[in-house]
Formats: sequence, structure tokens, C-alpha cells
Amino acid sequence: MVHHTGSVEVITGSMFCGKTEELIRRLRRAKIARQKVQVFKPVIDTRFSVGKVKSHSGSEFDAIPLHHASDILSLLEQDTTVVGIDEAQFFNIEIISVVKTLADRSLRVIVAGLDTDFRGEPFGAMPIIIAIAEVVDKLHAICMVCGEPASRTQRLVNGEPAHYNDSVVVVGASEMYEARCRAHHIVLRD
Repeated sequence: MVHHTGSVEVITGSMFCGKTEELIRRLRRAKIARQKVQVFKPVIDTRFSVGKVKSHSGSEFDAIPLHHASDILSLLEQDTTVVGIDEAQFFNIEIISVVKTLADRSLRVIVAGLDTDFRGEPFGAMPIIIAIAEVVDKLHAICMVCGEPASRTQRLVNGEPAHYNDSVVVVGASEMYEARCRAHHIVLRD
């Protein structure tokens, strides 16, 4: 199916809120509808599998790992109509022009990524992608402290909250991160 107009959909939220699970659900539905789907992810994301996007619950979908977002344009197959991009916050700022170019070519672009980093601040190019998207879905996890809806990602170092000046990009899963609500999200400062 060729789309008559391109679009950008964003699936965002904290870690453990189901972003990749939702991305995979949408991609599977596109395949059922006989649409040609291609999925890309940053090469830095090796938590589960190099050649797949995989949710914490175990769902997976084939994906092409990339060093640079611009490689999406050169690897795009002619009959592709749906492009999935996982962990978009790890790509540099060029991901914005790539997403715009794909949508301008009448493709459906589904982007999943963290909206904020462990500090609770906007993460990478995601705020701009959110601003240019036609559809934005912000998912919530469950706070690991109180059980309320969680919108923050808590980084832990030796079981303690990370310091504000720690590196923003540290790839990990439940051994380093927890979902937290606003009240229980802690970032150590000087």
C-alpha cells in the first residue's frame, strides 16, 4: 500500500513503559496489511540483539543497526512504505532531517524513543521529532517506589541515584535503571 501523504508518529516515555512493544505492534499490523516495512536502530543499542529491536517483554522485530541516521536514506528499499526507528534519542541531530525527508516522500514513519534523559531533561533530538510529528503517544511505566504512573527514568549507580554530571548516554536495562514518578525521581547535584 502506498500512502498518499507521509506522517510521523512518535511513541515516547520513560524506560519500561512499553515504547518498543508498541512500535513492534504497529509494525506487525503494517505487515499484516501487506505494507513493506523497514526498521532501523542505533548500533549503540546492543542490550538484547544486534539485528533486532526487542522489547523487555521479549517481542522482537528484525532491524538494521546503524552508526548514522543518514544511512537510513541510502538503505531504504524502493517499495518500503513504513519505516520504524527505535531508540531515536541515541541518533545525532541529523535524525530530524531524515525523519522529515521520509515523511515528505509519503512514508509512514514510526519513531520510538525516550523523551527525557535520566536527569529529567529533553533527550537528544526527540523533542524536535515530537514537535514535528502528526501523532505523539506518551506512555507511562509504573513507579518502582510507589506504584503510581511513572514518567521518569531513574539511573542507579551501585544502587544509588546517579549524579547530574554523569554521562547522559549509558546503555543498560533494569540493572541500571528504574521507572519513577516525579515525586520519587532523584538526581544528585553538588
